[in-house]
Amino acid sequence: MRKSIFARLNNWIIFVVMTALVVAIVVSSTILINFLRKEEIKRVDILVSALKFQQEVTTPSLEVQELVLQIYSSNTTIPVIILDKDDRPVEHKNIPQEIENDSEEIVMLAKKMGKNYPPIELKFSNQNNQFVYYDNSRVLNNLRYSPYILGLFILLYFGFSFWFFRTIKKTDEGYLWAGLAKETAHQIGTPLSSMIGWMEIMKLETPDSEGVYEIEKDIERLRTISERFSKIGSVPELNDMNFNETILENYDYLKTRISKKVKFSLHLPVYTVMLPHNKILMSWVIENLVKNAVDAMKGEGILDIYVFERNKNILVEVKDTGSGMTKQQARNAFKPGYSTKKRGWGLGLSLARRVIHEYHNGDIKISQTEVGKGTTFRITIKKA
Repeated sequence: MRKSIFARLNNWIIFVVMTALVVAIVVSSTILINFLRKEEIKRVDILVSALKFQQEVTTPSLEVQELVLQIYSSNTTIPVIILDKDDRPVEHKNIPQEIENDSEEIVMLAKKMGKNYPPIELKFSNQNNQFVYYDNSRVLNNLRYSPYILGLFILLYFGFSFWFFRTIKKTDEGYLWAGLAKETAHQIGTPLSSMIGWMEIMKLETPDSEGVYEIEKDIERLRTISERFSKIGSVPELNDMNFNETILENYDYLKTRISKKVKFSLHLPVYTVMLPHNKILMSWVIENLVKNAVDAMKGEGILDIYVFERNKNILVEVKDTGSGMTKQQARNAFKPGYSTKKRGWGLGLSLARRVIHEYHNGDIKISQTEVGKGTTFRITIKKA
């Protein structure tokens, strides 16, 4: 638990640092853009002052004329429109070419500019005042959105990195569970072969013994379990069609091996449910859910299995009257290694989810749970 708390704390620290980094980039970019905007306004003020000086001085020197011309020519980005007091175009620069010869469009553009920045008035002694309209350059307008685009790009990059590393982790976990399962199957196989040999000898000595018959069934079950483990990590064949038969066989086997104090019942459709599935792996999933339910009820209660069809899906529900789960327990139930029991590795539900999700392209979840009242697990698989 302590390790889990520190791991979560580290995750939050990383999240806060990355968020602060993105915010810092957006803020710094915004500050830079505001600085560039102010610099453009200063350039416009200088241009207006030069124009006003040119209008007021009747006989400017050649040097002054060259300076004014240089100031005016140096503006190659900022759109500027000069209108007289009657809103007639006097001069314009850096406006779209398609409206350069259209006075009405130029006036409309100037008024639009005036909504962003108030026009600068050029006052002259002859009362023929003029108004200078201006706006941000195209570069500055494009830069205005760059902080948000950059922030979004960074967030997408971190999101992709998180997904990538999580996928690698899940892949590594998959190889780990697959290797563990195959090694388990190998370890079970050796004593199982020996037990089968001894069983044949016992059958020759006491062929009609009920005990031998029951042991033989358990050996067959061990063989099935070994085959289940051997299939984890490989792509199983989905060729068993009669889903009712698979569930019924599993039910008949489990009913004789759980506590008599558990009222165990199966509810199947009156018609045959045809569904491509792997009988061995599907039986394993059902067995895991039933055993978890029996443990949750501490060997006493009501356990029901329902199989039904809804919206072209086949659903299986395993419902118990056990201890139920808290919200946190329900969230963690399918995580590898998580278990509320003192014994066990916490792999049963994790492997069940792998079987349903990856091999049968379905879904398994806790559809209902309440502490002290029980839990319902639901498996959903699409019909072919």
